Amino acid sequence: MSYKIAVIPGDGIGPEIVRQAQRVLDAAAARFGFELNYTSLLMGGASIDANGVPLTEETVAIAKASDAVLMGSIGGDAKTSPWYQLPPDRRPEAGLLGIRKALNLFANLRPAYLYEELKAACPLSDEVIGDGFDMMIVRELTGGLYFGERHTETVDGLRTATDTLVYNENEIRRIAIKAFEIARKRRKKVCSVDKANVLDSSRLWRAVVEEVAKDYPDIELSHMLVDNCAMQLVKDPAQFDVILTKNMFGDILSDEASMVTGSIGMLSSASLNETKFGLYEPSHGSAPDIAGKGIANPIATILSAAMLLHYSLDQDEAATAIENAVKQVLSEGYRTVDIMSEGCERVGTEKMGELIAARV
Repeated sequence: MSYKIAVIPGDGIGPEIVRQAQRVLDAAAARFGFELNYTSLLMGGASIDANGVPLTEETVAIAKASDAVLMGSIGGDAKTSPWYQLPPDRRPEAGLLGIRKALNLFANLRPAYLYEELKAACPLSDEVIGDGFDMMIVRELTGGLYFGERHTETVDGLRTATDTLVYNENEIRRIAIKAFEIARKRRKKVCSVDKANVLDSSRLWRAVVEEVAKDYPDIELSHMLVDNCAMQLVKDPAQFDVILTKNMFGDILSDEASMVTGSIGMLSSASLNETKFGLYEPSHGSAPDIAGKGIANPIATILSAAMLLHYSLDQDEAATAIENAVKQVLSEGYRTVDIMSEGCERVGTEKMGELIAARV
């Protein structure tokens, strides 16, 4: 079996961590008997430098013709990079929003899992951590406040900005179905997060989610207001299995969840459409301050590659082998600088990738 993978190395540490993810993917392909054919594409700051825009039609077309997309991190230092002197629709992150829209990537999956070996890095107390936690945040990605109409104008002599939050029932229904389907493969619990005590969009969200839940009688559904959820994530993270929420809330909550694991450098991410196609990237940023130093943690990107095998290629054995290899390397005491603890051996980006690939 042969697959076409579009690769977007991106900016900052992106090329370094993507190389290691490809190394691990190649090890898995060799072991489990399938072939991966890569096509490298530009997006974000790298595309601005080469093409003058953060996303080209060619990149979109090649991505659409692929089985999946593996991506590094996009963007640079907003204070010093010339990319951020450009209008907002020409900056690196506009490419990310653009490709999500062009590929109809409406479902973002952000797992947050606490490795036993990294409990010391978790900022929460041992009493709160307990036996650890394992959650999946399912975030609607192409609707809501980030994609609504926006404008700034002068009203009665005052500068006034308007951002519009819009959801229709179909947008809500399809992301809810994704969440319930994922819950069926996990612990069969969905917590839908909204602001139904204030927002009409959230009241519609809650109503549609309850309609979808009728088709999943085996799944336990609960509702939680977003402010309470933010509190509960640091009070009792183990209570959550699948968190379902809208775009802006998911953006905030997934970053919070990532930090209670101890390091955002460990967390993978997938963005899916209604088929098996998906774009896979680490949850962290481009970290331009450490780019080229060989110290970035590639594990989030490697675990994103494992998600690619799970969700887009149905190569579950290969994906599990990568996940187990990551656990083995951590249990053997190897650490990059961001997760370093006393008694462990510090390694760089390339060495970490080499160690994981060798154990696949």
